[in-house]
Amino acid sequence: MNAPLAHRTLRLPHDLPLDSGRILPRPVIAYETLGTLAPDGGNAILVFHALTGDQYVAQVHPLTGKPGWWANMVGPEKPIDPARHFVICANVIGGCMGSEGPASPNPATGRPWAIDFPVITIADMVRAQVALLDALGIGRLLAVIGGSMGGMQALQFASAYPDRARAVIAIATTARHSAQNIAFHEVGRQAIMADPDWCGGRFLEAGRTPVAGLAVARMAAHITYLSEAGLTERFGRRLQERDSVTFGFDADFQVESYLRHQGLSFTRRFDANSYLIITRAMDYFDLAHAHGGSLADAFRGATARFALVSFDSDWLYPTSESKRIVQALVAAGAHASFVELKSPHGHDSFLLEAPELARLVDGFLRAVETA
Repeated sequence: MNAPLAHRTLRLPHDLPLDSGRILPRPVIAYETLGTLAPDGGNAILVFHALTGDQYVAQVHPLTGKPGWWANMVGPEKPIDPARHFVICANVIGGCMGSEGPASPNPATGRPWAIDFPVITIADMVRAQVALLDALGIGRLLAVIGGSMGGMQALQFASAYPDRARAVIAIATTARHSAQNIAFHEVGRQAIMADPDWCGGRFLEAGRTPVAGLAVARMAAHITYLSEAGLTERFGRRLQERDSVTFGFDADFQVESYLRHQGLSFTRRFDANSYLIITRAMDYFDLAHAHGGSLADAFRGATARFALVSFDSDWLYPTSESKRIVQALVAAGAHASFVELKSPHGHDSFLLEAPELARLVDGFLRAVETA
């Protein structure tokens, strides 16, 4: 990891209880805002980020220098527009961009939490962000929105705080992690923990970084974000800067070179222990579990209008998962709409230029604003 950055942060005024039974003592939450809060607070939108995202939803990222991870959707004249909306996006607890996480100092020891950081859940992440809203004096939101893990947080928010948002937009997501999802995450975690430079989780104190393990974890996960059609269209079996195969183990194929680049670049901006913590939180996610196994009961009393969006090439969180959520919402008496969009880009479609998604989100938000 690079030298610490100066993030915009707020230390919560109280301790945060966790689903595990442990407590985070007055955790720090790093966040960014865009726009101006209306006098009645009614234009606030809370954006939840995905696994490898952070609070820099539209701003230039301070580590990579690249545009924010959802600059396609958030910004001037975009569906989520700072001229109309007050946008809040926070780094989840367990993250590594300023919020309380494994690299943060443990107040009991003064040393990094490292592997002693509590295992958390999606509900814990949302609980921390609601505490941030409370500290900022923001009551009922216009909307919560997120894709992938961000969508999980949006659904958890709607279930746990049914009166705090007028609208919920959940994109390319699920209400529970499947065995296949858990399996892919376990491969990544084992790659990290098998790296000698992980040092039993205390690599920061040892002055080392499990680059190889974290890169492999990222490579394995990145494959799940794409589609076979997208990979074939982009790379096929084309060779990487050579006319024939080498009969060795260099990156002969373009797709190999691409994955290696993705893996190594990821290690420059993400903490390996944060990867363990956050993937575990996703694996534990099962919204119906706390409601006797009934997903419909998880949404009883929800007053928000819901929009669910899936992509036809997303095999990580396929359309069937979104349909299951919509069926539960209808059974709970909630106002729900759903659309499956066509895209060759797999799960990552929600992060890319997607005019149909932009039109949908814009139209849905405007309908809620004028209702």
